[in-house]
Amino acid sequence: MKEAMFYEKLEKQKVRCFLCAHHCIISEDRRGICGVRENREGTLYSLVYGKLISMNIDPIEKKPLFHFLPGSRSMSIATAGCNFRCRHCQNSEISQYPKRHADIPGDIISPEEVVSAAERAGCRSISYTYTEPTIFFEFAYDCARLAHERGIRNVFVSNGYTTPEATKVIAPFLDANNIDLKGSDEFYKKICGARQQPVLDTIKLMRELGVWVEVTTLIIPAHNDSDEDLNGIIEFIKSADPAIPWHVSQFYPTFELLDQPRTPVQTLRRARDMGLSKGLKYVYEGNVPGEGGENTYCPSCRELLIHRVGYQILQNKMRDGKCPECSAIIDGVWH
Repeated sequence: MKEAMFYEKLEKQKVRCFLCAHHCIISEDRRGICGVRENREGTLYSLVYGKLISMNIDPIEKKPLFHFLPGSRSMSIATAGCNFRCRHCQNSEISQYPKRHADIPGDIISPEEVVSAAERAGCRSISYTYTEPTIFFEFAYDCARLAHERGIRNVFVSNGYTTPEATKVIAPFLDANNIDLKGSDEFYKKICGARQQPVLDTIKLMRELGVWVEVTTLIIPAHNDSDEDLNGIIEFIKSADPAIPWHVSQFYPTFELLDQPRTPVQTLRRARDMGLSKGLKYVYEGNVPGEGGENTYCPSCRELLIHRVGYQILQNKMRDGKCPECSAIIDGVWH
């Protein structure tokens, strides 16, 4: 165990956690919504520090990040737990585990071992992913600082529910963040057990603090695929920064949300066309490899710059972050 960051002590041995936007008030011997932060005698502890449940080498495109060191490899780590309860979670067996069991699974590993493993594998970044990185913030923070010292980049794949206090602490060591923007506020309340506004605030704040941000929306038929839903997301991204890449991804039935079919490719195409027509510079279709929506085009002359199929890059024509045809600067982190 490790004493948690971002909490305050209250009367009667209670504590208030302000790591994420839930701001849980936790009584003695109880845990927060995430299931991995526990109050013991008035002190809040992280139960997952260094307790990794997954450690793999992934292409950075899997995060998905398409404008951040394309073609590079990333050491991906996760612990059990999550501060959401998404009914369609694709990693529910690890994200929801602490809410259903008393024990916390995982293998003990130090930040030094994580960073050294990334170095040996030739990974240019470490990704904190699979479950929500905010809930293992203390470990991610220690890894990120050490990786930063050794020239290895740091990536969050997040639901964006981090508080401004925590965001400002991690931002100097965080290079990129793919944040889910799942739908309307009603969608968040019904499907995820959360609210939309803190996610919007995090996206804006991360961008303002210099973190490269990409946004993903998993489009679920009959839940967040209406023109109204999609327009709301598009207009927000445009207001934050039209250069933020937007990934619209295909849903498939999983966990508790089994009553809807896979998202039709036509729906993804409609969302992509809407985003581009309304001023977003980069929109991608996800989970449908080979359909053409994974390619990067110059927003000025529409030249094909990066040809992708799945997580594989078949061709990259960019030169020093610019289009070779019209010399337009392509937004992203390329070197």
